[in-house]
Amino acid sequence: MDQYCILGRIGEGAHGIVFKAKHVETGEIVALKKVALRRLEDGIPNQALREIKALQEIEDNQHVVQLKAVFPHGAGFVLAFEFMLSDLAEVVRHAQRPLVQAQVKSYLQMLLKGVAFCHANNIVHRDLKPANLLISASGQLKIADFGLARVFSPDGSRLYTHQVATRAVGCILGELLNGSPLFPGENDIEQLCCVLRVLGTPSPQVWPEVTELPDYSKISFTEQAPVPLVEVLPDASPQALDLLGQFLLYPPRQRISASQLPCLPTPRSCRFPSAQGDLPPRPTQGPPTSMTSMWTGLSKSRC
Repeated sequence: MDQYCILGRIGEGAHGIVFKAKHVETGEIVALKKVALRRLEDGIPNQALREIKALQEIEDNQHVVQLKAVFPHGAGFVLAFEFMLSDLAEVVRHAQRPLVQAQVKSYLQMLLKGVAFCHANNIVHRDLKPANLLISASGQLKIADFGLARVFSPDGSRLYTHQVATRAVGCILGELLNGSPLFPGENDIEQLCCVLRVLGTPSPQVWPEVTELPDYSKISFTEQAPVPLVEVLPDASPQALDLLGQFLLYPPRQRISASQLPCLPTPRSCRFPSAQGDLPPRPTQGPPTSMTSMWTGLSKSRC
């Protein structure tokens, strides 16, 4: 720790406290996650090990937070990450009004690129949510907190595949369009009720594999028909709702994958809000690449 100067406290997670710090020699600003071992005989917490392993397994990517160093400290150890100004949950929470569609599209583009990169490296995050999507001072979105990450089977032989993360992307897209969570449950059962209220009760006819889920027979829900997404998000464009619907399909193998939508062009004049106010615009990128037709409605908006 001698090589860092602590500048302040950022927050606290399940396994440690996160500090903002500056490297004494280089002046680089970083985020330090200090993980304390409650009992030495218990060893390093599994979640911390998974995070380290996942980030070491994948190469540097502009849409995944960079783990710069791991070193021992006292009765524990420290993870040094690149410093990020805010997170997507703060952006949504402190926005004066719902994000305009150009901003939604830009954040979705960066999220999809990060998720596609993780999946290409056989890593499934398993905890994608706005609070784990960090935002830099230039508006760059990066996936963080790999404490629940797993290596998945690329042959698709397991029911639990990377398409679980694709569904999480749909929930995040819904929250960006809505300005609040699409399924705001306080616990697992309430969350399920929120999902069923919107998407309807799954049946073997719609989702044949549903009967193979471990807890399928442990709880039953009242039969409900799905609600049209246009009634849930009346201000979203038809193309955005169509894309959202493909993310939220019950059968995992029918959901659209992150790699199918890697080329949504970022609006060049878009400004990104944060808890501290408007962030500077992101650097201008090259000419837009091809865009899926289901997203063309979002390209008509400007910040």
